[in-house]
Amino acid sequence: MPMSRLLQCFVLVLASSVLVDAGRVNADDLAKGDAPSSLNILLVTGGCCHDYDFQTKAMQLAFAKHGVGAVWTVVNDGGTGTDAQIDLYKNPNWADGFDVVIHNECFASTTDPDYIRSITKSHHAGTNAVVVHCAMHTYRDAKINDWREFLGVTSRRHDHQSHYKIEVVAKDHPIMDGYPADHVSAMDELYIIEKLWPTATALATSVSEKDGKTYPVLWTNQYGKARVFGTTYGHSNETFEDEVFLKSLVQGARWAAGK
Repeated sequence: MPMSRLLQCFVLVLASSVLVDAGRVNADDLAKGDAPSSLNILLVTGGCCHDYDFQTKAMQLAFAKHGVGAVWTVVNDGGTGTDAQIDLYKNPNWADGFDVVIHNECFASTTDPDYIRSITKSHHAGTNAVVVHCAMHTYRDAKINDWREFLGVTSRRHDHQSHYKIEVVAKDHPIMDGYPADHVSAMDELYIIEKLWPTATALATSVSEKDGKTYPVLWTNQYGKARVFGTTYGHSNETFEDEVFLKSLVQGARWAAGK
């Protein structure tokens, strides 16, 4: 892959401060307690409809704020359309060495089965993952179900943007530790979940303002040897400024990575 397409960002947790790219978070802002061992994270992002640079920075700062050391490899590729194939995935060893892969890409019209399976094969073999928002509509037009089985949910559409009440349904799960019982989302889209796969477990739900039905918005999935954490929220910059949402991403990544 050309280096112009591969941005490597290193997050170094120090005793005095945390440095994330050009942003700095003071040590006083770190979460209390011992920091976990560093995570080697691959973030794949890009495509349609969202401010991926803002979202990337927000995630990096959130890990630092919560005292989670991380080495980031960020791949923002494929342009801003809905149909693209990312060069990274054409390497059969694309996921080697990463503790967790965060999928925050948005390519609904990409349908090539061999290409999609070049991604899911690595996950099925044990590459852990976090899947965010439009990752659920990525490869939406594909005939095969491999990506949807990996996600743990099937979704093809969403409701309007609103502030949705989030009900925690798995209070004892470590990802939901400290999640407020009365939390309301930032302005965001509610994804309509057609199917929660048998290997997936809902952690939290929201109710559609259109059809009155309840849909998972945070969940876990077991895909082969991989652990997957997913959230359908993540559309707006406002969501990526929501401390509750960001903390769930950090805790979800740690859970998926087994750390």
